[in-house]
Amino acid sequence: MGNHRAPELTEPTLLTYHDAATGEHTALSATELGGCAAQVAGLLREGCGIAEGGRAAVMLPPHWLTAAVLMGAWSAGLQLSLQGKATAGLQVLEPGADTPYDVLFVAGDRIGSWLEHVPDAKQRFSVFAEEAPEGYRDLEAALDEFSPHLPPPARTRAGDAATPDGTSYGAWGAIAGEIAGQIGLRPGDRLLVDAAVHEHPLKWLLAPLSAGASVVVAANAGPEALAALAESERVTHKLQ
Repeated sequence: MGNHRAPELTEPTLLTYHDAATGEHTALSATELGGCAAQVAGLLREGCGIAEGGRAAVMLPPHWLTAAVLMGAWSAGLQLSLQGKATAGLQVLEPGADTPYDVLFVAGDRIGSWLEHVPDAKQRFSVFAEEAPEGYRDLEAALDEFSPHLPPPARTRAGDAATPDGTSYGAWGAIAGEIAGQIGLRPGDRLLVDAAVHEHPLKWLLAPLSAGASVVVAANAGPEALAALAESERVTHKLQ
């Protein structure tokens, strides 16, 4: 895992992540991103023993590793609750849930934030932190133990719940398609997303993927940096 930049990609880039503050620039093809998602699925099934229908809480900003977490958890048949600074009013974590989640993925800087409710979970993973706090495991270190080959996907159907509020996989796909249509995305397009503004994965991940487009996620980027990135990455559409 970690900062990954292949010298030569044998297939087109699907997701590019650029952080203007840290200098990280990661480009992943569909195969490479799928391998990362497979490691997440393996961790959830084999490492955590979570069965299909389990509940995962995700409190992560737009990032290539966040994409792997979402895709891996869904491929394992888990229901996802999301929370962030820009969730667009869609499914969020339930602050008073009596039953703990099966697994929690949370950014290190959000664990102690009074602005965010961090729910209880049987398994807790810290992401984007130099050192995992007490009671948490470092996600990237945990993923290194698992194969990048995707295990058999969960036996989910379009009508099955993808989130604890009952929203189905089919409904999420339809919403993602509507957003892609509103943006005007088509196969082969390249979407630039300002991570500080559009945090919900429906916009920065699911919509472009549903349209057959690729995505460039820009973090900590001001107007000039966004303009330069749009030119260098040859984007066709922008979400800023």
